[in-house]
Amino acid sequence: MNKAIAQTIASTFHFWENLDSEAKTNFLNKCQQISLSPSQFVCLEGDICHHLPLIISGNVRVYKIGESGREITLYHLEKGDSCIMTASCIISQKVFPAFAIAETEIEALIIPANSLKKWVRHNTIWQEYIFGILSQRLANVIEIIEEVAFRRMDSRIASYLLHNVNSKIQTLQITHEAIAQELGSSREVVSRILKTFERQKLLSLSRGKIELYNWEKLEKIAQLGKY
Repeated sequence: MNKAIAQTIASTFHFWENLDSEAKTNFLNKCQQISLSPSQFVCLEGDICHHLPLIISGNVRVYKIGESGREITLYHLEKGDSCIMTASCIISQKVFPAFAIAETEIEALIIPANSLKKWVRHNTIWQEYIFGILSQRLANVIEIIEEVAFRRMDSRIASYLLHNVNSKIQTLQITHEAIAQELGSSREVVSRILKTFERQKLLSLSRGKIELYNWEKLEKIAQLGKY
């Protein structure tokens, strides 16, 4: 590992500055830098986790597939993130319970499982880091459960559109299937609701593209389904 990598780590992961020199040296000696292509799996359900990934750049989607084949996104990993599900599997010696896939080109560092377990046992900085991302992701997953269980689908779709639209051009480059996978619904349900929005002149639909027209009304719909 050269100085450039150490600088990248320091600028990307907040825990780095709190590690002492010995811990930093151990980290640099043990971690490896990897690259992944879009659509390449990071982890499959049932895999044994041999490494913990730390994301330098790119986006990873972590999701579950139900018996019906329907998908729901649990969370995304971006620059500066790590996968708490992987960390939990390493520490508890359980297999990975979901799927993780690269949505873009990924640059990451991976830490061997044995090294992570040793550092978490003996270093309070690593303990604080792991418990910190655990707390954050647990809150994300609880929010998803509440959304699925208690919130109207039209409200969830309106909220998703507003949070992911390119505000400069007021469009999303996304398919109905991709929205369904994010929200844990079916493509047919998503398409029906989007077509209703289109008839109400809130947006327009074209192949792989959604253009928003009436933000104010969509915001009201998004608020209606909140618990």
